[in-house]
Amino acid sequence: MELLSFFKRYRIFGITLLVLSIVIILTFYNILKVEQPLPIYQPANVNTELVDSTIQHQRKYHRIADFNLMNQNGKTVTMDDYKNKIYVADFFFTTCQTICPIMTDNMYKIQQELLADQDVLLLSHSVTPEIDSVAQLKRYALEKDVNDAKWNLVTGDKKQIYELARKSYLAVKDQGDGGPFDMIHTENFMLIDKEQQIRGFYDGTNPEEIDRLLDDIKILKASYKD
Repeated sequence: MELLSFFKRYRIFGITLLVLSIVIILTFYNILKVEQPLPIYQPANVNTELVDSTIQHQRKYHRIADFNLMNQNGKTVTMDDYKNKIYVADFFFTTCQTICPIMTDNMYKIQQELLADQDVLLLSHSVTPEIDSVAQLKRYALEKDVNDAKWNLVTGDKKQIYELARKSYLAVKDQGDGGPFDMIHTENFMLIDKEQQIRGFYDGTNPEEIDRLLDDIKILKASYKD
């Protein structure tokens, strides 16, 4: 009886102490919590279907190769335009009626979310450059409200785009039945850091993955402040 009386007498005090302890623990957790750095992807740890066979066993030092392509305004775009920038890349084509419209809408969402952030750019490569001329890309860009200062849609030599897809971005499947440089583009969005390294792959058709990508951009940006 005395023990029961003791618990009744100090019940409110005990509950208050428990709540206060939980608040203190959560506060310290949030203060001390350190974001895990994003991985650096290498050809050896990416789906082999997306990687050129010549580099499938490479385990370090992978970077996006330089390129020379033409954007929707007829301007030459190279890696110099992305120097010291974080950027999101994908592969698409303007006449695609399946996943491309969804991917473009989600890339537009990223554009709008980061419109004022000069550290982050976007880059979309056409996998059908024989169809996607500069004029065609311009029409598409106007239709999709592409901000020219933020987002390049690029076309150019098909062999170069194929090699970028398979040997640099590790993002596109080899079609293998329509010519040496035919591709089956995927829904992949790639997050590229300021050292031209791949830091993440995301399903460009999935809104939750777009949110994850935006969160990862924040983590990546914060890593340059440390």
